[in-house]
Formats: sequence, structure tokens, C-alpha cells
Amino acid sequence: MAFPITRLRRLRRSEPLRSMVRETRLTPENFVYPLFVCPGKNVRKEVRSMPGVFNLSVDEAVKEVREARSLGVPSVILFGLPENKDEVATGAWAEDGIVQQAARAIKGEVPDAILMGDVCLCEYMSHGHCGIVKAAAQSLGAAVAAPRPSPQNTKS
Repeated sequence: MAFPITRLRRLRRSEPLRSMVRETRLTPENFVYPLFVCPGKNVRKEVRSMPGVFNLSVDEAVKEVREARSLGVPSVILFGLPENKDEVATGAWAEDGIVQQAARAIKGEVPDAILMGDVCLCEYMSHGHCGIVKAAAQSLGAAVAAPRPSPQNTKS
């Protein structure tokens, strides 16, 4: 009989065979660790709605990246939590923005870390909208810029 009636399973007979032909393998090097960076020193404030997730000051973020690298996780995505918000998301593209500070500090201490920058601006905008205003500058030094979908650009 022909497929799909007869399904040949010769490559599923043993674990070594299944392992050899398995398509997807997840290892720590496939992971991207999200970090929420905020102003201050020695800040490690748990996000109540996400147990085990913390808002981290730059110094704490560097420690966290160092630890992630020691566990084999090469990539982090930085989400900024600026001290001040405004109508044009100044903190997202300012030279001294929180993500920019974190990126420089991480690259200085853990140069082989792969940095990704979130380009959503809702945290930087006083009105909370995820508009695009000079967003590309935020990811200065990042290997990947990761946009976050908003209701405006996810409608079919």
C-alpha cells in the first residue's frame, strides 16, 4: 500500500536513529534572553506580573548577561524602561538612553554577547503608542532589531 496508508517507520525504530534524523534541536545557543533595563544602580526589581523576571539596572544587566553566557546562552534582547517619557520617544534614540547605556556596558564586559534591540516605542512615549520615531538609532550596536507587533500593524 502507498503512503499515507502505509507509513514506513524504519527511521523511528530506535532512539539513536530518531536522534540522527530529528529536525529540531533546542540547545542554550538557540535561546534569546529578554532583559528589561532601567535606570539606577544595583536595581533588581521583580516584575509582579511575571514572576522570576526583573527590571535590571545596567550593572545588574551586565551580570545577568555574563551568567547567561556561562550557561551557553549567547543572545539577549534589551527592552528599555526609561526614567522619562515624552511625545517623541527621545530616550529611544538619545545617546545616553537606557538601552544604549546597557548595550555599551554589555559589549564592554561581554564582547561576544549577541545583542538584540527592541524597536517598540511604547515604553518611551508619554502616550504609550508604539509609533516609529527614529527607532533604528535605538538598536545602535545591536545585531538584530526586533519589532513588536502593535494592533495597528497586525490587522488583516
